[in-house]
Order: sequence, then structure tokens, then C-alpha cells
Amino acid sequence: MQKEKNINSVLNAAFWFHLFITALAWIGPFLFSWYWMISAYGIVILQFMVFGRCLLNKSHGLKDENSATFYSVVFELLEIKHNPSRLKYWVRNWFYPFLAVFTLVLQILFKWEPLLF
Repeated sequence: MQKEKNINSVLNAAFWFHLFITALAWIGPFLFSWYWMISAYGIVILQFMVFGRCLLNKSHGLKDENSATFYSVVFELLEIKHNPSRLKYWVRNWFYPFLAVFTLVLQILFKWEPLLF
């Protein structure tokens, strides 16, 4: 019951906006030029370095307790078993740099033309 209450408390407009921009981070390399994507990933990485957290988490009521991240909330909603602290480590340290490298490889090495910009 407590788990449902915690999940429902973060499902607000800010959560859905966070979900939208997170989805853009995943599909962005196919839509936007590498310089836009590298800039966006850099901002995300910089916020982790400077503030030690994602600033949007606070806007939808997610506290950085028990290694909670936006991804861990989504995994809980989808009932995917995961280790929150390991997930947090991978998202904060490896995932966005990986997406940046993927973007560069896709667009520069494989000459993918972004669909939008």
C-alpha cells in the first residue's frame, strides 16, 4: 500500500514532462543533430556533477532516498525488478555518456541524417 502511495504521489504533470524529455534523450540521436544532442547530454551530466541529482525529480515529488531515480520509478511502474542503487550508478555515470558516443557514431561515422534538425 505504501509503495502505491509513493508511486502515485509522483505521477503529475512534471512526471509526464520528465518522461517526455527522457524519451527524447533515447530517440534524440535519430531526430536531432549531434551538436544539439551532445549539448543536451552535457547539461544532464553537468547537473549530476554539480547538484548530485536530477533537478526535475524534485519537481514531481521524487526524493533522492534509497537511491531513487526517475528510471527506478518507471521500472517500478512497469513492475521490472531492479537494484535501485545499481541503476542509479549506471544512469548517472554511464548512460548519458554512452548516448553521446552513440549519437556521434551514428551521425558522423555512419552519416545518419537527423530527421528534424
